[in-house]
Amino acid sequence: MKLVCVLLLTVASLGCGYGSMHNYNMMTGTSVQMSQIVPNTATAGTAGFMLTVNGSGFSSNSVVYWNSMPLSTTFISGNQLIAGVPASEVAMPATVQVYVNSNGMASNMMKFTVN
Repeated sequence: MKLVCVLLLTVASLGCGYGSMHNYNMMTGTSVQMSQIVPNTATAGTAGFMLTVNGSGFSSNSVVYWNSMPLSTTFISGNQLIAGVPASEVAMPATVQVYVNSNGMASNMMKFTVN
């Protein structure tokens, strides 16, 4: 009887874990999309700048993320956001993933290159 209970608990735990991950993947939905980031490159060691994000599905609570770090974001319209990128984030050469989170939905990612 104990073995049956342990097996049932194990299956239930695995099921919950799968369900949680499955729900997360669904949250990276298709209703928030980035089509362009301007600029998409910077020279290492330059000053901070404003990043323009064009796309669709943005809302007043949308936030631009820079390698999983939220940036100070200004909502312009459902198709455009502006985010402040501090100089410390472009101090060294790197490839950065940029995405938008809006109403709990994550957009596609775009690469930003710091040369």
